[in-house]
Amino acid sequence: MSQKSAVQKLRELTGAGIMICKKALDDAAGDFDKAVALVKEKGFSYAAEKESRETKAGLVKAYVHNDRVGAILELNCETDFVARADPFRELAHNLAMQVVAMNPKDINELLAQPYIRDERVVVGDLIKEVIAKTGENIKVSRFTRYEL
Repeated sequence: MSQKSAVQKLRELTGAGIMICKKALDDAAGDFDKAVALVKEKGFSYAAEKESRETKAGLVKAYVHNDRVGAILELNCETDFVARADPFRELAHNLAMQVVAMNPKDINELLAQPYIRDERVVVGDLIKEVIAKTGENIKVSRFTRYEL
């Protein structure tokens, strides 16, 4: 695989920028799996830098499963631009589904749970991946779950 196609594939997989992907591939001496790990590690440190930023925008997402269990979740970010972006909207949907499926008692428990679509990923890390993609801080402010 050429470096250009490897960079493109890494970008598609991680959502990271071109220069971050290129540097990760160089640092990993062309080892694609190692480059993926480096990009994710960089994304997590990037997310840690964003934690102090205020989140004033966002959206409220509702999800109902089989008309018997539902959740309403408030997910916040820094700007309306990111709130309208697909990665953020998809994250909100997935988190509402997570609340319905796993019934966490609070936000800390939600963030520590294995993600329902990939149990190798913790929900908190899933959020950090989207922070790395969007470049903005993202926080779950509150949620409520309803069940008949």
